[in-house]
Amino acid sequence: MAANVTLNSGGHQAKIPMTGAEIADALEAATDATPDLVSTDNDVVHTGGCHCGAVQFVVMAPPVLQAVDCNCSICFKKQNRHFIVPKSKFKLMQGEDSLTCYTFNTHQAKHLFCKTCGVQSFYTPRSNPDGYGVMPHCLDQVTVERVVVETFDGQNWEQTIQTSSIPTRSKVTQGKGDAKEAEKSNQ
Repeated sequence: MAANVTLNSGGHQAKIPMTGAEIADALEAATDATPDLVSTDNDVVHTGGCHCGAVQFVVMAPPVLQAVDCNCSICFKKQNRHFIVPKSKFKLMQGEDSLTCYTFNTHQAKHLFCKTCGVQSFYTPRSNPDGYGVMPHCLDQVTVERVVVETFDGQNWEQTIQTSSIPTRSKVTQGKGDAKEAEKSNQ
């Protein structure tokens, strides 16, 4: 199955089909460019960005994404479904200068969006200041098997966060291979 990639040349955008081999090469290049990203056993390299292409990132996460659908005031208005990863699993490849930030209330959440197209492809959530909330719909879909969505009662944020597993999602967990390596280094 071929995927589409957008090329931006001279201000004009064109979609071209990619073969499986071209997709594999692009993912390998993204992996080679991000050796400092932390991976666990089930992670794959996802690439993504905003609509105009100014903001591009790589994120390590499972192919089946666990997304949150929050109904707080801003998430509801933006339809902000996102999955959370530790900062060590995310790398902005380009577009830092294309991002602008909106904050409100506690100013803990950093709602980043592209100055050109307005798309928020990732942000720093209030629940996980040590991680990023990444929008699955902003990923290049070739590595996403499916998205499982859970609801979060953001209208009652203070109470709901107390019993939620969401704050743990920005913590790096060791996979089986990682645990073996850590055990070896402790000997």
